[in-house]
Amino acid sequence: MMLVPLALVAAVAAQPVLPTPDAILASTRRVADWQLAHKDSIDHMPAARASARNPRDWQQATFWVALTELADRDPHYVAPLLELGRAQQWRLGDKPFHADDQLIAQAWEWASRHGGGRTAIAPAKAYFDNVFSHRPQGALAFVPRKPGSGDSACTDRWCWCDALFMAPPTLLRLGRTLRDPRYATFVHDEFRATADYLYDPAERLFFRDSRFFDRRDAAGRKLFWSRGNGWVMAGLARVIDTLPRGDPHRAYYVKMFRDMAGRLVALQKPDGYWAPSLLDNGSGTPPESSGTGFFTYAFAWGVKAGILDRRIYQPAAIRGWEALNRAVQPGGMLGWVQQVSDRPDAVSASETQYYGTGAYVLAGTAMYDLAQTGVRR
Repeated sequence: MMLVPLALVAAVAAQPVLPTPDAILASTRRVADWQLAHKDSIDHMPAARASARNPRDWQQATFWVALTELADRDPHYVAPLLELGRAQQWRLGDKPFHADDQLIAQAWEWASRHGGGRTAIAPAKAYFDNVFSHRPQGALAFVPRKPGSGDSACTDRWCWCDALFMAPPTLLRLGRTLRDPRYATFVHDEFRATADYLYDPAERLFFRDSRFFDRRDAAGRKLFWSRGNGWVMAGLARVIDTLPRGDPHRAYYVKMFRDMAGRLVALQKPDGYWAPSLLDNGSGTPPESSGTGFFTYAFAWGVKAGILDRRIYQPAAIRGWEALNRAVQPGGMLGWVQQVSDRPDAVSASETQYYGTGAYVLAGTAMYDLAQTGVRR
């Protein structure tokens, strides 16, 4: 009889176990249902901006886009999406070039294929016809309009890393549905311009915007914001998922996705979370569920898509999923969500947000798909 080394037995036993698809879907539904039950109020979010009341704002839009993924796996969630779109008359945000105001069109594009028809994307088509006819050409340097302001003229383009989640997958999906190559051309040009400007190839991470190029924390470390890089990783996953395998641009995004994943997996804390400031990931840093949700989504999706090594990234995804579920409060609310910001900040168990729930739902749907492969370790 062959003896198995005790060290190997211990290593195998220490590997996290992938939950069953049913268990993952039940957890995802629970958090999504809590958010749907509280979609018309922000009273439970005392630190939230008033703009969070607007379903077309990026804060809510992140949740609604994530809900399309859940609806693909459970048709119970189709009706709330169609009801919302019709109530909002399928409009985008009010800013004519701002990526944040474009995200909701990703939900409308999905709705156009699930009962909304072409009416659901007519406003988006008009919106982007204007973008293509008056394409912004400004610099990507983030120069605040007012001292201390988080607003800059550069946001007519993708000059902050969050935009790479908001806009590129949205345009690619619309372009595919409309059979209009202008959308993909715009995405590939603007994505590369943003990455060339904000991506740190040595660290394989994105600065949030140009204001952070020279900033350091008290220990002299660069400031790489967890949720900011989470936006990028989730955006990359959704871009790659939309591009045909034979698309000549696909390899560029796959390489960046793999490079970032290789850095991020090494920055995951033993408790399964990623710290608000990625390089400040000591044991005393707090949980943060929005960045963790996006990274878990990206890892699980990447493994299922055959882009990431299952042996390395599946255990990391499982640990991230376990951490996320520890952040869910007894009633189904996701806690430990850092509030609206542009940098690492304080966070507490009682803080939630639509985009945090959206990150959780995206992670849940990707974990569900991963579990469907039948591989438990």
